[in-house]
Amino acid sequence: MAANLKSAVVLVSGGLDSATVLAIARAEGYRCIALSFDYGQRHRIELDAARQVAVQGGAVEQRVLTLPIGELGGSALTDRNIDVPAATDATGDDIPLTYVPARNTIFLAMALGLAETTGARDIFIGANAVDYSGYPDCRPAFIEAFERLANLATRAGVEGDGFRIHAPLIDLSKAEIIRRGTELGVDYALTSSCYNPAPDRAACGVCDSCTLRARGFQEAGIPDPTRYRA
Repeated sequence: MAANLKSAVVLVSGGLDSATVLAIARAEGYRCIALSFDYGQRHRIELDAARQVAVQGGAVEQRVLTLPIGELGGSALTDRNIDVPAATDATGDDIPLTYVPARNTIFLAMALGLAETTGARDIFIGANAVDYSGYPDCRPAFIEAFERLANLATRAGVEGDGFRIHAPLIDLSKAEIIRRGTELGVDYALTSSCYNPAPDRAACGVCDSCTLRARGFQEAGIPDPTRYRA
């Protein structure tokens, strides 16, 4: 039966959102190849989480690619000289220090290459435009533009066997994401969302990602399994 399943490449970071996306893709009947990246992130603990999420989520395989995009600098997630900021109530168009230049563009490009070489025509990403940190590469317009690019820049797209970029969380709140994942059996205790975790994986509790995560569990009415330092 497994041979009859359609294949998908799923970007799996080890965080809450990507774990949910993997569960959604599996629930929709996809044979999932999990793709993760070691890009010089200071929170490399998420790679351990990604491995566990891929196994628990039923991925048929996981690939971890090493990309030197952290060497470009410009982000608190890759540059040790820039402190990870605590969450603020800032709104508007401010792009935070935790934005990694071109990260989702590069990740999706690698996922596209893997999809074309493995015969997959669907790519899943956990981008979210509601409870997110102001990143420009998490907006619906970006996802739509990349799908157009994917079908212009590949042999498969030109020959009419095009790609679809799925962002099933794009319009959901963090609480809605958590409820959906819980329904699908996601074990959120395996995930890691913190931008500045301790060596023992304890989350800082004060970065933007921790704040959104904690609020999401509270609003969802579901116990938060995260171990926070603060």
